[in-house]
Amino acid sequence: MKRLVTVVTGGSRGIGAAVCRRLAADGHDVVIGYVRDTGAAEAVADEVLEAGARSVTVRVDTSVEADVERLFATAEERLGPVTGLVNNAGVTGPLGRLADTDTADLRRVVDVNLLGTLLCSRRAAQLMGPRGNGVIVNVSSAAATLGSPGDYVHYAATKAAVDALTLGLAKELGPEGIRVNAVAPGMIDTEMHAAMGDPDRVHRAAAGIPLRRPGRAEEIAAAVAWLMSPDASYASGAVLRVSGGR
Repeated sequence: MKRLVTVVTGGSRGIGAAVCRRLAADGHDVVIGYVRDTGAAEAVADEVLEAGARSVTVRVDTSVEADVERLFATAEERLGPVTGLVNNAGVTGPLGRLADTDTADLRRVVDVNLLGTLLCSRRAAQLMGPRGNGVIVNVSSAAATLGSPGDYVHYAATKAAVDALTLGLAKELGPEGIRVNAVAPGMIDTEMHAAMGDPDRVHRAAAGIPLRRPGRAEEIAAAVAWLMSPDASYASGAVLRVSGGR
């Protein structure tokens, strides 16, 4: 039986690590793309192994074309034909108003969140198309429709672009047997908020969430896993909001 081989970008922490663990439990061999923390990526790889699946870690900056080529080449050489892609790698930059945001931060957010997703999706399409099957899941954000004023409108704008990409690519690749969907998380309790400089942000925001709590990375991973699964075989072009009602 052919193994499922899924590439997960940004797989060493937060939502990405939870996705790797969940997919491994569901029978996927996992390629863990990470940009910086080798130790964290290797720890996730160990958890994938414990779940009975194979894994490989690849250091990759998804905004660099050569890195993306190497990511997929390593996946196919080490684990076999890639059957799935989870575009999870993303950055926000510091919190603040657009008027106060450095150009370098704007550029990095666009490069990783949009260009990186485009480059990975393009390579996946090139490989999956001739084989006649495959699944791509993009990790978007509820910010795409909320706008995130005062926090990171530039990040929200890139995630709105990811939603448009999801819809367009689903229509483009559907005839080739490839499904493309997205998950749009709301406020999720991960270390990303500390990285933005506001570790308590997620808990302060709870009062404004109808379910009155932040989400857990595992709850997003469950949505990704469903979209990757045969249970979602007729779902394509969808943006699944997992945001506690917000």
